[in-house]
Amino acid sequence: MSVRDASIELPVKYRPNESEPFMNERQKGYFRCKLNAWKDEILRENRSALSNLHEDTGAFPDFADRASTETDRALELRARDRQRKLISKIEAALRRIERDEYGYCEETGEPISLARLDARPVATLSLEAQERHERSERVYRDD
Repeated sequence: MSVRDASIELPVKYRPNESEPFMNERQKGYFRCKLNAWKDEILRENRSALSNLHEDTGAFPDFADRASTETDRALELRARDRQRKLISKIEAALRRIERDEYGYCEETGEPISLARLDARPVATLSLEAQERHERSERVYRDD
């Protein structure tokens, strides 16, 4: 049994590993599938959430019920906005795969570890570069 990417067929249990050439066709296919599945899941959740938001438009005689519902809606809309931004990052990662730029640190140009990419497929910085970035943010934020 296998998973089919537009460009390559992958075994179902395939996981990229360090023993193969970095960002070969199988690895790119794996991450393309992973990113597309993540995007599809987010879009499904968004459709369901929007459907629920449209259904909850009834009048509430109790102000506390109305306030609670409005708070829930505001939280849901904020979550949807975060998801929209994540979809944008996923699409950017898919474009990087097509341009053969995926998996390389934007700061150093070095490969990002496969473990990091598997955990965070939209990562654009290596772990070390990300840590430097976060340390410098803290320094500037504390000023």
